[in-house]
Amino acid sequence: MAKAAAKNKSTKSGGRTLVIVESPTKAKTIKKFLGKNYQVTSCMGHVRDLPQSAKDIPEKVKKHAWSKLGVNVEKDFDPLYCIPKNKEKIVSQLRGLLENADELILATDEDREGESISWHLLEILKPDIPVKRMVFHEITKEAIEESLDHTRAIDYNLVRAQEARRVLDRLVGYTISPLLWKKVAFGLSAGRVQSVAVRLICEREQERMRFRKSEYWSIEAENSKSSTPFESRLLEHEGKRVATGKDFDPLTGQIADDNKKKLLHLDKKKAEDIQKSLKGQSWKVTEVEEKPVTRKPSPPFITSTLQQEANRKLGMSSNQTMRTAQGLYEKGLITYMRTDSTTLSGQAIKAARECIQDLYGKEYLPAEARLYTGKKSKGAQEAHEAIRPAGTVFILPEQSDLKGEELKLYDLIWKRTVASQMSDAKQKQMSVRIQAGSSLFAANGSSIVFPGFLRAYVEGSDDPEAALEERETILPALKVGDKVECTSITPNMHETKPVARYTEASLIQTMEKEGIGRPSTYAATISTVINRGYVIKIGNALTPTFTAMVVVKLLERYLPQYVDTEFTSKMEESLDEIAAGDLNWVAYLTSIYLGKNGLQKQVELQDKKIKPEEARSIEIESLKGLSVRVGRYGAYVCRTAKKGEEICASLPDSQPP
Repeated sequence: MAKAAAKNKSTKSGGRTLVIVESPTKAKTIKKFLGKNYQVTSCMGHVRDLPQSAKDIPEKVKKHAWSKLGVNVEKDFDPLYCIPKNKEKIVSQLRGLLENADELILATDEDREGESISWHLLEILKPDIPVKRMVFHEITKEAIEESLDHTRAIDYNLVRAQEARRVLDRLVGYTISPLLWKKVAFGLSAGRVQSVAVRLICEREQERMRFRKSEYWSIEAENSKSSTPFESRLLEHEGKRVATGKDFDPLTGQIADDNKKKLLHLDKKKAEDIQKSLKGQSWKVTEVEEKPVTRKPSPPFITSTLQQEANRKLGMSSNQTMRTAQGLYEKGLITYMRTDSTTLSGQAIKAARECIQDLYGKEYLPAEARLYTGKKSKGAQEAHEAIRPAGTVFILPEQSDLKGEELKLYDLIWKRTVASQMSDAKQKQMSVRIQAGSSLFAANGSSIVFPGFLRAYVEGSDDPEAALEERETILPALKVGDKVECTSITPNMHETKPVARYTEASLIQTMEKEGIGRPSTYAATISTVINRGYVIKIGNALTPTFTAMVVVKLLERYLPQYVDTEFTSKMEESLDEIAAGDLNWVAYLTSIYLGKNGLQKQVELQDKKIKPEEARSIEIESLKGLSVRVGRYGAYVCRTAKKGEEICASLPDSQPP
């Protein structure tokens, strides 16, 4: 009765409604669209979490062994939530505001984490007034009004999925990490997603360490026809194709045996001999192929592709990208930035098409709007709209009053969204073969017939106009039988290169493809492995430390499934099933942690097998006679002197394996 009376007072008598969001910026933006009877405040993110230290654990449960985990593994994996010290004042303020409210609206973000924060607020505040859950994918007047008209209850499946994720991460981290302290060095950490990411980075480094470089030569020619210069390269000589870098095995540095007879591996002498044989030869066009090429624009951004492009184009880390996007969302400039959906709403398509017609003209506007659906990566979740400029009219980047990283990122999102609705780009590709003596040269060209979406957005470049010029390689008009001039012939030496180290962009791409973690967690995962000393950045490349190599070696040998991509991906799928209400979270956690082959038993079993001295060291083939080890102060290298004593020296943290 009291709740019904309160609701009546709120809705009919102009009662006061308290709206709680996560951040002050979001609160300020929402406040603009609500009436005077609404009070909007911020809870500053999470208000409860599992214990971060022994001080956070209540005295009454410290006697239990499970208290160190912060999860009661003996009773339905009940989490031991507590209010962090730095949130006690905020919670107290929220309780005070609630006393003067007649209705509570929880308006945290629309993903699992936001749902969980709303639930935690409900658990702490224990309101005795009507409570509503309000979600929106953009902070505009229309979206807020629409959301107010369609409030709902808290989705407990989403809450359980987020709780299960948090508990699972805690169980994996707090069970494996002590094993690393005991066997390798105190302070090391393991994580459900972070350890798999570190393994990927270490595997790439091991590939580079096993790499054997090879030398090969090429021959380039400067040609011309009707005073138009162009370049060609030697493709075949005496019927054999000239070997290029892709023909060499990166581990052996050799051409595969079954290809040796088919390919011509040029060294310096052979290249110079061919160069001499070409002097005075007649150069004649033997083949010309022209074909039209149509390119379609990329779909609008989702969380992972935004992080990848911002890293490639703007040099922004995943963390910077998500932090900046959060700010743009909270200011009402873009839609919600945690999404796996490439779908655009009807109003977004209309706004994009209006931009195209106004800025580029009708010829750049397709007759029908482009619709993007589906997702290629494993385990799509949180399927909202794509990341795009907010509202029914897209604010031009130059009219946004933004500066610095916010302006750059908004500009990127604006261009990608608008380009996704533009006409195809049309190009013409030309492939030419030119015979000179017993040598066959190849020349390739391309020209842009109609730029289409490339006018607005070119992947990998910030300047579309400059990028358009770079995409064109103009060849003169050539036909079979034409003779061309050769002005110079130049042999060039090359060396094969090892596979490139991961960048944040390429690591995210791999993690998404393999279904490891979720797009909303990539930034935090990468930040964690860097902050914990497992990875250093050399330029834009992610390089593992010796500590990472040692930890991954131990986990691969003794707890392989916890660094296995498929096992981790299946964990994510199970969490998605919990979110959909198709899997009982307690039953799942029981099987993972307490089962016959569960984590607890595996760690107890392997603990007895792991010898600390062996666990702390790695052998590196290129450092024969030396042993690299990891101790409490980091990595060091040792060798045995003539008299049998061991001599050791520290390795700097910046030294890549």
